[in-house]
Amino acid sequence: MESHESKTETRTGMLCGVLAYGIWGLFPLYWPLLEPTGAVEILAHRMVWSLAAVAVVLAVTRRWDWIRPLLRQPKRLGMIAVGATVISLNWGVYIWAVNSGHVVETSLGYFINPLATIALGVLVLRERLRPAQWVAVGVSVTAVIVLAVGYGKPPWIALAIAATFSTYSLVKKKVGLGGLESMAAETAVQFLPALAVLVFLGSRGESTFTSEGSGHLLLLMGTGAITALPLISFGAAAVRLPLSVIGMLQYLAPIFQFALGLLVFHEAMPAERWAGFALVWLALAVLTWDALRTARISRAELRNARAKAAEAAVEGGAPGVSESVSDTPTKATT
Repeated sequence: MESHESKTETRTGMLCGVLAYGIWGLFPLYWPLLEPTGAVEILAHRMVWSLAAVAVVLAVTRRWDWIRPLLRQPKRLGMIAVGATVISLNWGVYIWAVNSGHVVETSLGYFINPLATIALGVLVLRERLRPAQWVAVGVSVTAVIVLAVGYGKPPWIALAIAATFSTYSLVKKKVGLGGLESMAAETAVQFLPALAVLVFLGSRGESTFTSEGSGHLLLLMGTGAITALPLISFGAAAVRLPLSVIGMLQYLAPIFQFALGLLVFHEAMPAERWAGFALVWLALAVLTWDALRTARISRAELRNARAKAAEAAVEGGAPGVSESVSDTPTKATT
């Protein structure tokens, strides 16, 4: 039976997960508030103030001990620089797309992100797909073709968002830093180029930081807080919830974005786009079903292997066998 403490942890994890993906899903409401600031200046402010926000959190939590070992690993630092570059592209495309009236297409990018991640696994990591995953990939390719017909061109914004974010996820996996530490390192890489952009815009009289009033100034500074808050919330959820639950929660963000695009920004959705989105949702349903089924089978195999090992240990009376039980099924199910 699940303990009260465990239930509390799970409830806290769910709240943090919903908060994280909810904030990410509501981002399209924030960027238009920064007009007349252009996408490049918004992006630069987001980088600068994100580092400031993360530095405050690190100072409060006193989590500095990871920095010195990291500085002695040039290969890892190089990967962090790659991750910072890729997420900068992702942020830039997203901000520009939202402020240019393409909120629905940005949601499509995050809907197809899991499928793009699978494609990277096959192409880069040489992973082998299960039959259901191949079906999901095939349906998603058909969806992109249908959407290309609907838009009159390939959905470049969605494809760019999915490609950059899935690549970023792959790089983060290889770097192996925690969410907060990773963001601190990445924004440290972004900081000087972003600051240079802001200084350049200011020298040309094209900066809006101080020309649009104190409210506008605070909104630009707030880009750091709204970037850091969901990441911290996600970190709290990730350590309390199973990966399968996190995988389900990730769809909240594009669902919110899609709803905002339709109901708030009144973007057009002709029949061809509905058909394309329906195919994407079908692919995600197949992918989710396969992931849940595989996780259930793996758990059952793990329980059976542990039970058999425990029985063998009792019958044989061999000391120390039960302590090694956890290793055996893990290798069998990976």
